[in-house]
Amino acid sequence: MNAVPATDDAQALIACTDWSRTPLGAAGTWPQSLRTAVDIVIHSPMPMLLLWGPHLTQIYNNGFALLAGSNHPRAFGQPAHETWPEFRDFTDPIYSAVLQGQVRTYHEQRFTLPQRDGRESDFWLDLTYSPIRDESARVAGILVTAIETNERRRMAQELKQRSEDSLKAQRETEERLQLALAATDAVGTWDWDIGEDRFIADAHFAQLHGVDPALANRLPISEYLHGVHPEDRALIARSIKHCITHGTEYAEEYRLQQANGEVRWVFARGRCYKDHHGRPVRFLGAALDLTERKLTEQALRQSQTELQLIINAMPILISYVDREERFRLNNAAYLDWYGLTPQELYGRTIRDVLGDEGYFPRKPYIAEALAGRPCSFSLYSPHRDGSLRHALMNYLPRHGPDGAVNGFYIFVIDETERKKTEEALRDLNETLEERVAARTKQLAQANQRLQNEMFERERAEDALRHAQKMEAVGQLTGGIAHDFNNMLTGIIGSLDLMQRYIASGRTDEIGRFTEAAVSSANRAAALTHRLLAFSRRQSLDRKTLDVNELIHSLEDLIRRTKGDPIELTLRLGAGVWLVSTDVSQLENAVLNLVINARDAMPEGGELLIETANVYLDGSDITTLEPVKAGDYVMLAVSDNGTGMTPSVRSKAFDPFFTTKPIGQGTGLGLSMIYGFAQQSGGHVSLDSLPGRGTCVRLYLPRLHALQSQLPADEPAVAAPAAATGETVVVVEDDPAVRMLVLDLLRELGYRAFEAEDAKSALPLFESGQRMDLLVTDVGLPGMNGRQLAEIARQHRPGLKVLFMTGYAQNAAERQGFLEDGMDMVAKPFSIEALAAKIRTMLSQTP
Repeated sequence: MNAVPATDDAQALIACTDWSRTPLGAAGTWPQSLRTAVDIVIHSPMPMLLLWGPHLTQIYNNGFALLAGSNHPRAFGQPAHETWPEFRDFTDPIYSAVLQGQVRTYHEQRFTLPQRDGRESDFWLDLTYSPIRDESARVAGILVTAIETNERRRMAQELKQRSEDSLKAQRETEERLQLALAATDAVGTWDWDIGEDRFIADAHFAQLHGVDPALANRLPISEYLHGVHPEDRALIARSIKHCITHGTEYAEEYRLQQANGEVRWVFARGRCYKDHHGRPVRFLGAALDLTERKLTEQALRQSQTELQLIINAMPILISYVDREERFRLNNAAYLDWYGLTPQELYGRTIRDVLGDEGYFPRKPYIAEALAGRPCSFSLYSPHRDGSLRHALMNYLPRHGPDGAVNGFYIFVIDETERKKTEEALRDLNETLEERVAARTKQLAQANQRLQNEMFERERAEDALRHAQKMEAVGQLTGGIAHDFNNMLTGIIGSLDLMQRYIASGRTDEIGRFTEAAVSSANRAAALTHRLLAFSRRQSLDRKTLDVNELIHSLEDLIRRTKGDPIELTLRLGAGVWLVSTDVSQLENAVLNLVINARDAMPEGGELLIETANVYLDGSDITTLEPVKAGDYVMLAVSDNGTGMTPSVRSKAFDPFFTTKPIGQGTGLGLSMIYGFAQQSGGHVSLDSLPGRGTCVRLYLPRLHALQSQLPADEPAVAAPAAATGETVVVVEDDPAVRMLVLDLLRELGYRAFEAEDAKSALPLFESGQRMDLLVTDVGLPGMNGRQLAEIARQHRPGLKVLFMTGYAQNAAERQGFLEDGMDMVAKPFSIEALAAKIRTMLSQTP
């Protein structure tokens, strides 16, 4: 900042100060509210100090300059805390309260202030701190009125001893005040002697209120109230009475009815002073004529209304953006393009409205416009109907009264249809003959390729169709498994909570959990046989297994299953390699094959079960899927029964296909074995001839290294309770699972919010609520849980996220899915495990 000129005249200081280098900015950019406040301060006969803006920059009048002493004129235009650091303990709480709209008044406060001669003097001051609001009704500054009471204190002391001298001093004071009031022209001021009801005002104030200036020093206040507009008179009377009664600041804006019928606007501010007994004695204040400002504001509003009507009628997007890139004027075309009204756009930044993707292509042109250079460019911009529109954009700088760029205008023309027309014309201008020749060549080449591929297609058609069917079935059963895990979570969670409630004696509250468990169990029962039969997405419980030992353990069950007319032969290879697979799934596959073989030999026959070590390279067997070369353990089940025709054999692995009578087979046995083999990384082959029997071979990959056994389950421990105030948001589309998780959280002392899908959860993250953890299902309808977590972290950076999933995904599938502060729990889970997982995540330090 430039050095403040050495002058005692505040008005001259304002004129010669380089305000552009202060926090207030150039004087030409000051809002009207600041200009009005400065005008009041400078022309007030009382010491006044204005503190404006976030830095509380100081502007004061000549009266306050005397109090500033040696700090003047250095304090002018400087932040208050830099000039008066010794008073911060007293002023900081006051500034905080007044900036929130409150008024603070202090009587006879003692201050030791440095003087220009180097000495320090004691001052006793009456101080009033009042909020000053800007055009948007927000508190933008503080008006400090300081009345030196050194003389009044001395007079009060002398009053006790010599009342006559006191009265004489009071009359002298009144005469001095009258002279001061008379010397003020721009602002009307008054001093009301309440006891004698004598209203002393300067000539300007008297004229504004219709009082003869010659009588201005001896009339009661009622004469002045006659000049107030009838509609405002009662308001002013109540405000004055309230100020006298409660000692609050008087600040009112009202109308005056002139004798010629003209109406003028006045802003008045004052305060009531009381004697040492608390009786009101004096009421002083000042008034400013606001008529011209009111007329200007009215004309401005009218012109703005007319301008808005004009630009709303135009078929292009028109707006004005200030230097902070905030919309200050928009026409109605923005509603059609972005779905936002001019009122909704006002004050929002370009980046806020368009997002980063739309903002950054425009950023260089915005910089050009704010630098004072017009620019024009074209780009594709998304419309709210989902289409991309070709937009021609023009940015024109807007210059303020001082010539500086204070923003720019935006004009946007939709050229989509014109571009489409130009492209269509260019297409039509191309040579038709060239297009026909090129297309004829393409068709000839395609026809040749089709002829070459017909033979291969016919041979591969059956296998391809079958693989596509099995993939579709895998997707279907994967979804069923997800639903089943949801149901199982409802059952297990309900039972866990029922046990918890019963243990605590709250048996009357378990009804809703029993209903949820029964409902989930009934729904799960209908899916069980289909889910276990052929879902290829369920996770295998892999264990190291000797296939020969498994066959020996099943031998008794197989003999009981095959029936007496059938002879069982076991041909198990020596030194069969170990495999890693799901034992129960393999058992189920063997039993299914045994049952199929038994049903194929109603008159009896031989059932042969074989095992052997084999190496497959893809050329020695025929399977439905390509073979990965390597070592395998073969498990074969053969019979010498009826066998299959080629047409039956081609459909044998299709889900729900069966040749058995209705009620005697589901058609899921072989499809289940196919899915199990593929998920295990192995293969399955089928050889069958009518009247010769059937052989199904299952190939499982050899296990080259022993897998470590999983540790035994930890004994259940009590679920850890929440810390004070911890808040969790639960998003789950299954009502039973959602209810269980919410009840667990509330039981443990967490605050919990719930949502059934991502759409209903988003408003929670946009609110001011505390949120420590998001618990969400991955497979939500619409937006999934991972996408919800991304959006939630945009509103709440660092938010911890716990995913629940009904799909049993392995670690490889999760790579890249989880980020820092994220974890996953698979359904079904126990209540204790979920509670421990939540506590662990919330206890982790980011």
